[in-house]
Amino acid sequence: MTTLLYTHDACVHHEPGKMHPEHPARLKAIWKALEAPNFDKLDRREPPMASVEQIARVHPERYVAAILEAVPKTGMAAIDGDTFLSPGSGEAALRGAGAAVAATDAVLGGEAKNAFCATRPPGHHAEPDRAMGFCFFNNVAIAARHAQAVHGLKRVAVMDFDVHHGNGTQAAFWDTPSLLYASTHQMPLYPGTGAATERGQGNIVNAPLAPMSGGPEFRQTMSDRILPALEAFMPELLIISAGFDAHRDDPLASLMLETEDFVWATKELMRVAKKVCGGKVVSCLEGGYDLQALSVSAAAHVKQLMKG
Repeated sequence: MTTLLYTHDACVHHEPGKMHPEHPARLKAIWKALEAPNFDKLDRREPPMASVEQIARVHPERYVAAILEAVPKTGMAAIDGDTFLSPGSGEAALRGAGAAVAATDAVLGGEAKNAFCATRPPGHHAEPDRAMGFCFFNNVAIAARHAQAVHGLKRVAVMDFDVHHGNGTQAAFWDTPSLLYASTHQMPLYPGTGAATERGQGNIVNAPLAPMSGGPEFRQTMSDRILPALEAFMPELLIISAGFDAHRDDPLASLMLETEDFVWATKELMRVAKKVCGGKVVSCLEGGYDLQALSVSAAAHVKQLMKG
């Protein structure tokens, strides 16, 4: 079975401003990288828009309505100093959540062992009742809840290697021991959460890295803390928050990872997934703001997924 790729043209019509780091060129760069012949076997699919019912497993219906009602007909609407809506943002956000849900259905339905959702805006900073950090709906949390509600899974894990801590996913999982959130991230850094002492019900595993940490520190932390926690939890589905802004060339942070570190992390996560859940993996794009580093790293991640 090949890897599924979920992406949609609507995701480039979310336009938070010409100088904003989370701009449409991010996704276009990934699309171009995935046009290479070695990606010909990808099963490319357009995601549906997520339903309010699907999103409301994480975000209250009043919140979903407020976000969609705030989408402007022209110009931009500010949620905060970093997070903006444009006329295309509503559909883009719904397609992103829809991609995560559709990928979960396909992987759990046996259509493929894994999938990559190349969508934007990202999602892991979106708390249940608060948009922030470029994010409106928390795609990975929505997918995890969907896996439980629709497919009856008892344990779902999210592993997040974005350079920024996924405060939204942590908040969504905090009181739910059947959901595990594990994260490597730079600290101190936005959004200020992610200390190792933040443990929820024992289902939160934060492994912060000091600024200027590189591949050796990242791999050691993954090997010592993240991978054993995932294996011990024994999830029936592994979801990846795949942010590539821990790359040394990224302008928004100061970790020093190389593309090969993301390849290694993907291999290790797939190894664990094969051991505990038959290799079932859904990966969702989060950050990454240097176009070259993002596109090369995302393509390498997908190539590793394809090796299955």
